[in-house]
Amino acid sequence: MVKEVKLQENIIFGGNRPFVLIAGPCMIESEKLVMETASVIKEITEKLSIPFVFKASYDKANRSSIYSERGLGINKGLEILKKAKNDFKIPVTTDIHEANQAEIVGEVVDIIQIPAFLCRQTDLLVNAAKTNKIINIKKGQFLAPWDMKNVVVKVKESGNDKILLTERGTSFGYNNLVVDMRSLPTMRGFDVPAVFDATHSVQIPGGLGTSTDGKREFVPYLSRAAAAVGIDALFLEVHPDPENALSDGPNMIKLDELEEFLKPIKEIDQIIKGK
Repeated sequence: MVKEVKLQENIIFGGNRPFVLIAGPCMIESEKLVMETASVIKEITEKLSIPFVFKASYDKANRSSIYSERGLGINKGLEILKKAKNDFKIPVTTDIHEANQAEIVGEVVDIIQIPAFLCRQTDLLVNAAKTNKIINIKKGQFLAPWDMKNVVVKVKESGNDKILLTERGTSFGYNNLVVDMRSLPTMRGFDVPAVFDATHSVQIPGGLGTSTDGKREFVPYLSRAAAAVGIDALFLEVHPDPENALSDGPNMIKLDELEEFLKPIKEIDQIIKGK
């Protein structure tokens, strides 16, 4: 049984625990968006008894085009995340892109996320590890799942064993991703909880020319398949109006569809874990 990583008494990744939902809009577009989305997701997850961590990015540093929206920046973004955390009494997470951001972000968030493109950046991993926060590392689209063992070692050798690994699809030719479900048990084999990022896994990178396209309709199928394989957390990007979102709209789940989306995932998770 994979190692447990404890965030709170009611939020524990790994072991044979129920899956944790990590969810929120791709980008912190505004305080209003964050507060509305966090409030509704909290209500849904409490109703369904699903542990919940809120996620949104203050800066989308790897957009396809220099003209793409990037977010509100680290200072305003962290201010909004802190407000959501305090007002709704929920843990929060966001991603960092530079090593010097780790300490600043670690003062606010409960989990530090390492982007897939940066998962082998040693200084980024070491500085994140030193915060002593839980570190969620997304597997690079260019890496085999077994290659993530070296990434895990970098964080552990930096004094932190509170690690999550996230599957988010693997490059398959040009402008396409596929998900090898063998990745989940492979990464759990490193004695770390495994997360499935369902919405990024349906991306079509650069598919719209100056932005990423996606196939939102496949998110439910991949999520159910991952739950059947066995996951410790499910990562979803959720938005009240994905068609008009400033980032990753084609991939995101509609907020008003989230409750029905989650019900079969929970049922499958319970069956697999004998609950």
